[in-house]
Amino acid sequence: MKQSIVYLLFAIIISSSVVYGLQFTDCGSKTGSFNKIVVSDCDTTKNECILKRNTTASITINFALNEEATKISTVVHGKIMGVEMPFHLQNPDACVDSGLKCPLEKGETYEYKAILPVLKAYPKVNVLVKWELKDQNNEDIICVEIPAKIQ
Repeated sequence: MKQSIVYLLFAIIISSSVVYGLQFTDCGSKTGSFNKIVVSDCDTTKNECILKRNTTASITINFALNEEATKISTVVHGKIMGVEMPFHLQNPDACVDSGLKCPLEKGETYEYKAILPVLKAYPKVNVLVKWELKDQNNEDIICVEIPAKIQ
């Protein structure tokens, strides 16, 4: 009887525990999957990355590819109160200066790197950064949402 109560209490504690730390969410990856994401100067023990205005942030995404990709473009949006607004990228061609050399082969793992300017003109708000790598058919190879705060 005592063991049953202990197990029940343990189950309640485990099921009611709150997840702390940064959570990257897949937002519709179709032809690939990400397995590691690193955002510069981001404290992953917090619930969001702090993006400082008038600086640049770098992102590294390790991903596996389920289909060949001959062309890859980068699309980045900031979602504020459910509304998506595009982030300007200096280099939207992910096959140039990003660590990728196209075409990419099916079944391989790749590392993509990019720089995101955080403009001084951006408002100080919480934002969900939606980062997509799209293939030649405009399908999401990967799509990841990154909780952030612009300061």
